Amino acid sequence: MRHLFELFLFFTVLMVLPDWYIYRTYIRSLKKAWIRWTYWLPSMLLFIGMIFTFSTYEPRPEAMNRLSLLLIIFLCINVPKALFTLCILLFKALAGKIHHHFYESHLALAIALCSMGFLIFGATEGKQHFQVRKATIKSKDIPTGFDGYRIVQISDIHAGSWGTDTDPLQKAVKIINSLQPHLIVFTGDLVNNLASELNAFIPILSQLKAIDGIYSVLGNHDYSTYIQWDNPQQQQAQLDSIKAKQAQMGWSLLNNQHVILHNGKDSLALIGVENSGRPPFPNHAQLKEAMMGTEGMFKILLSHDPSHWRREVLPKTDIQLTLSGHTHDMQTRIFGMSPAAFVYPEHSGLYREGNQMLYVNIGLGHLLYPMRLGAWPEITLLTLFHSTESYN
Repeated sequence: MRHLFELFLFFTVLMVLPDWYIYRTYIRSLKKAWIRWTYWLPSMLLFIGMIFTFSTYEPRPEAMNRLSLLLIIFLCINVPKALFTLCILLFKALAGKIHHHFYESHLALAIALCSMGFLIFGATEGKQHFQVRKATIKSKDIPTGFDGYRIVQISDIHAGSWGTDTDPLQKAVKIINSLQPHLIVFTGDLVNNLASELNAFIPILSQLKAIDGIYSVLGNHDYSTYIQWDNPQQQQAQLDSIKAKQAQMGWSLLNNQHVILHNGKDSLALIGVENSGRPPFPNHAQLKEAMMGTEGMFKILLSHDPSHWRREVLPKTDIQLTLSGHTHDMQTRIFGMSPAAFVYPEHSGLYREGNQMLYVNIGLGHLLYPMRLGAWPEITLLTLFHSTESYN
């Protein structure tokens, strides 16, 4: 609950400071009292909504949907106010003393309105603005029989965040199948917290097709650790249900296991581990156990959290390609920059060290705030090639 209290305080400050400045600079001098009082009404209603939403929050679909709605309203109102205030203060610092010149206040207002439009786009179209990102994977260890082998990676669907709106994921499935992949892999976080979130999407996700099948691993949210269960058996029942629903969809879950994929006389190993994260995220991976029997092969590892790559994969294994998700790129990328870079050294796209590679998919879904700004939902198409070229 501490992080909720901290978030509440942060939102309160973000709301009050711009409001106070705008009122003091532009509203207070107005003669009509009702206009001055009306200015504070949206913020008062929003503050009451914050108190109710934060005090009744628990990580279940109804409460999470209330929080998501509150966040959209809050961001669309207060981020433009904050930007307007910052622009005016910047102009004041640059110009010496501002006298509310036409161009200064109107330019600040234009910037604020543009930010509001961007936020509204992110909350409506941005979260379903699916992008196919392509990456070429070259290695001397890739068998020649797998030249041109196409792998589609998806990650972080977070079914509960879509509610009952099945159309976006139906659109995503159509895009994925149009890529005609040899293999589809899913790198964790199928739900937010509950297996029941998946019910409306089982018929849709069952439509995914690949020549060599669909393989998946668990992410931190799939363990339902964010809910206070009465006993461990209830939590385990959720996990068992998620596993069963994946099987129902025709997905093969790799829990600290591997499979060998064949193409003629050639083969490669697909390895999957349970979530391996830094605290507070669960760490259930048994990588050594999952790798047994894959010696000398080209290996692809599915591991939800990209921090696993530096913690264990790089220093302790010869796994050539790791596929991860988890970061979402914090669902925000402005001018090519994401705040995720301050948290994860590898947060989006392809990374190489020597002959080992990591690809981080930034997710198909969304969590907490139902929008994507620049960090559009991703479908990754990875194409394998046998190559003796040196790495860049």
